[in-house]
Amino acid sequence: MNLAGLDWGIIGAFFVISLAIGLIVSRQSGKNYKEFFLSGRGMPWWLLGISMVATTFSADTPNLVTDIVRNNGVAGNWVWWAFLLTGMLTVFVYARLWRRSGIMTDLEFYELRYHGKTAAFLRGFRAIYLGVFFNIMIMATVTLAAIKIGGVMLGLSPLQTVLIASAVTVVYTSLGGLRGVILTDFFQFILAMVGIIWAAIVIVNLPEVGGLDKLFSHEEVRTKLHLLPDFNDSSQLIPLFILPLAVQWWSVWYPGAEPGGGGYIVQRMLSAKDEKNAVGATLLFNIAHYALRPWPWILIALASIIVFPDLESLRQAFPNINEQVVKDDLAFPAMLTYLPSGLLGLVIASLIAAFMSTLSTHLNWGASYIVHDFYRRFINEKASEKTLVRLGRWSTVGLMVLTALFALVLENALQAFNILLQIGAGTGLIFILRWFWWRINAYSEIAAMVVSFLMAIYLEVLHPGELASHTKLLLGVGVTTASWIIVTFLTPPTDHKTLLSFYQLIKPSPGGWRPVIDQAKAEGALTEADVVPSKLPMEIAAMVIACFTVYAALFATGFWIYGNTASAIVATGVAATGSGLLMVFWRRLNALRQV
Repeated sequence: MNLAGLDWGIIGAFFVISLAIGLIVSRQSGKNYKEFFLSGRGMPWWLLGISMVATTFSADTPNLVTDIVRNNGVAGNWVWWAFLLTGMLTVFVYARLWRRSGIMTDLEFYELRYHGKTAAFLRGFRAIYLGVFFNIMIMATVTLAAIKIGGVMLGLSPLQTVLIASAVTVVYTSLGGLRGVILTDFFQFILAMVGIIWAAIVIVNLPEVGGLDKLFSHEEVRTKLHLLPDFNDSSQLIPLFILPLAVQWWSVWYPGAEPGGGGYIVQRMLSAKDEKNAVGATLLFNIAHYALRPWPWILIALASIIVFPDLESLRQAFPNINEQVVKDDLAFPAMLTYLPSGLLGLVIASLIAAFMSTLSTHLNWGASYIVHDFYRRFINEKASEKTLVRLGRWSTVGLMVLTALFALVLENALQAFNILLQIGAGTGLIFILRWFWWRINAYSEIAAMVVSFLMAIYLEVLHPGELASHTKLLLGVGVTTASWIIVTFLTPPTDHKTLLSFYQLIKPSPGGWRPVIDQAKAEGALTEADVVPSKLPMEIAAMVIACFTVYAALFATGFWIYGNTASAIVATGVAATGSGLLMVFWRRLNALRQV
């Protein structure tokens, strides 16, 4: 398709502003590697929260949602909506613990919580496993979306798209470090939200669609509008609703929704001014991510069912695109080709913004693992700040090159989503419990990591397509969880000195730490006055209220769009009531933490 001069002007202005931000902060970000990776630990909650949202608003997210809606309806989104429980658990229980640790990356946690060579091995291995291999798979899914958008909207080949996207992202990320990423995220998120909301309005009112009333009354669309799956259809209810809410959210490690927090979410919390800002940032992120953002994507996905009812219609519309990548997720960029000049440029710029914000975060996060948790820890502990910053920048380049190569062999976003879920299946519970149960050790984590990976290879590579995705997930969770629990009791616990040091620094709920506390009291290292009373019940209650509040807000928005006034009023009332209760709990928790 041909872009007008106005479109190219908007896209060019976006690049200029983004690069300008990187240039402005590059000098400060290059002072030392802690500034490069943690922006000086002085960021406010609102800027960090928006940065988290911008990161998860990647170029592949609308494609994934479109794939889900076209195949399983709006209710199919429960496969990722269920991760709100994980997010709110992180907000009210783990955000303050992470910020209190004072570490630089979440992998440094291993040598804070465990001891000896096994802890060091775990930290070093996961630096490469997560920071390189797993991270590349995540970034490749985002790059795959860029390939499809570039092919549909700009007529670019996959190689051309990858080369252009890689060059722009590497330059921008290596210049500004985390500070540049966070500041640019703020600008990019505003642009992305304005562009996608405006695009949804225009697309819904296309002559081919005919407005909301005709869209929702269309025969093929009407069956996909339900916010909950059919409770009489177990083939849909179990994999799309029951399994995500009952098992998936606590058992699966997934980027941006790690049980107990992890990855770039922890990186943002560690860069906050204090514990209160870390909690506030994570709360803002979860509200915006689940309640405010999904509906423009959903509306475009529903409209695509009318315009492109099947894959054959997509193939006919875009004959020059490789048939291997013509999947249902291609319908999202296909719908954007109907946008008028000006808005088209804004939306393309917003998609580039989504792409850049996600990749820049993952590149900086992955590079922090390579530099801090591998190179500095195991190769050169005395490396200069200049050397570490230089290595961080070169690591950024290397990660992007490998990502581009892997992206060229992927086919669709849902495929990668399922693979990532399977690799992390069964590891989530250990990340939740390790803060509150003294008995978990480094061998527990190694067992979980190895078994989950082997199960993913067995189910996804050696026997693909033989079992349904939800069945494979349950198998992975069951085998992995049983394995690491058995290993925990068959191996010695972490030494008492390390456990006591961790408890004194973090001050977790004392229930699961009683053996350590009692021994320390007997030795005179602790008194009962040093044991901080548990706030966990109140934190869990706040988490539950927050989940109901956000889900109510999500439903209220949908009901208002659907024109279902009665249900919209009820859902809005529930959201308002939940917000009031949440404010009460927020004040009480903050008061208790100051005692």
